[in-house]
This record gives sequence, structure tokens and C-alpha cells, in this order.
Amino acid sequence: MKMTPFTASASARLLVRLGAIACAGAATLASAQSQPPGQTTTMIGAVGISQLKADLDGGGKAGWNSLGVNLSVAHQFSPAFSASVRAGYAAEDWRFDTPTAFGTSAPWGRINRPSLGFNFSYATSADVAWFVAPQFQWDYESDASAADGLSYGAVFGVTKVYSPTLVLGIGLGVFRQIDDTKYFPFLIVNWQIDDKLRVSNPLPAGPAGGAGLELVYALDQGWELAGGAAYRDYRFRLNADAAAPDGIGRNTGIPMFARLTRKFGPAARIDFYAGLVADGKLRLIDTNGETLRSADYGTAPLLGITGSYSF
Repeated sequence: MKMTPFTASASARLLVRLGAIACAGAATLASAQSQPPGQTTTMIGAVGISQLKADLDGGGKAGWNSLGVNLSVAHQFSPAFSASVRAGYAAEDWRFDTPTAFGTSAPWGRINRPSLGFNFSYATSADVAWFVAPQFQWDYESDASAADGLSYGAVFGVTKVYSPTLVLGIGLGVFRQIDDTKYFPFLIVNWQIDDKLRVSNPLPAGPAGGAGLELVYALDQGWELAGGAAYRDYRFRLNADAAAPDGIGRNTGIPMFARLTRKFGPAARIDFYAGLVADGKLRLIDTNGETLRSADYGTAPLLGITGSYSF
């Protein structure tokens, strides 16, 4: 594909941004612009999620509520190179009703998740760019050691412009998730099917999994409607008083969601989510890595709201 110098420069900036988007999620996609060299963009965001209680197959019910905040700063050093840093914190409060699947008491309570991540993106040509995103996340129950809940690793990837309406790429996540090393590939997509429909990545790639996929329909006057899904696998360190003292809790599942978004110009947005978590499973793991107890849970309703503002 032959490009004029202007088109090539704009294409390089688009590719650089897509690398960051694959690691930062849909809110970044909404606020990202073709930034000229030398420009810095700051984004603040907040997230609220509630997974309503679902039946555990061994008896009892489980659900959780989560609140989080994040801050990111990105700088466009040149048309081909950008770098960003992102910091966040989330608290996840679990609720168990008569959890006989895990014995006589709740297996865990509040899970804390501070995080720190970086992203470096470089376009090697007008239509190809590479990125690497080191990430650190601490997942631990209150009164447990944050250091013992460390997950770390990086997301790597490459993107390519195939046409003005289609950018595709491939990413690979490599993480040490507390005591387990995991690898996962994922697809990077930005496909503008027509003036209303597009396919893109809705979620950040990180220790819990890839970026997912969603189909988006642009409504009138700053509204859009979307539906998507992803796979998520969370591990977190438990405290000394847990059912598995100093052990590990694990939660896996497939969140499937509908999203309604209101955009307030290019800088601000609010997202409303409703959906479910399918194929959910909880595990209680001891310090030797042995699963002491596990329980599948029925389809769990999921509600959420996010907001972001960039400047």
C-alpha cells in the first residue's frame, strides 16, 4: 500500500495508538486522538462492577462488588514512537452465603489490586508497528502480604494497516501470576465495517487475560451500543486466617456483556454494562499449589459502570 508522506505519518500514529489501546482498553480508544509529536495526554478513570450472587455447585452462593480508579499519562515523542505509564487501584469485596462448597466459612473477603504498567510503541514503517507493555499487579486479600501477591510480565504485539478501515494485529501476554507462569495469544482488531459498525478490543490485556472482542454500533448524538466477551483468570494471595492460610484464591470465567456508551465530545465518556459471567469457577489452593476445594458457579449476572476523562 503506497502512502503519501502525510498519510504515512498519520498511519504511523494510528498504529502506535493501537498498541497502547490493546493494553489499556476501550476507554483509551474513545479518548485517543492522532496526537502530534510533543503532545502529552492524561486520562483519569473510574470503574464500578458488581457480579451478583450465583449458586455454587457444592452449596451456597457467591458474588462480589468492585470499585477502582486509574490514571494514565501518554506522550507522543515522534510520529513513530510513543510511551505511556498507567497506575491504578481496585478493591474487590466478596460476599458468600452459607458457602458449604468451601467448608463452614467464606474462603476469602476483600481483594486489593494496585497496579502499574508501561507501554512503548514504535512504528517501523507506515503500516507496521510493534509494542511492548511491561506490567506489575499486586493481588492480595486484606492482611495478606502485598509482595506475596505480585504478578508481573509483559504484553508484546505487532499491528498492521491493511486498509483505511482495517487494522489487524497479534499480541502475546507472558506473565508470572503469583506462583504460576501463563502465556496467551490474542487478536488486535480495529475494523470499521461501515459508518455505523466496527469490531474492536474492549478490555485491557494483562495478567488476567487478553483484550477480548466486541461489536460496536454507533447511534446518533454521541451514543453507541456494543456487545462483547472475553476470558478472565484471576489469582490472588490469601491471608494467614483464610481457609487456606497464605494460600491462593482463583476465579475464572467468561464475561459476556452489552455496553451502552454516552460520549461527551472526544475527551469524556460514560459506559454502562449489563451481562453475565459464564463457565465460572472458584478454587482454593494451598501453599504447595494443591487445590483443596473448588466450585463451579451458575451463570452470574454482571452490572458495571465506567467513566473517563482525558486532557
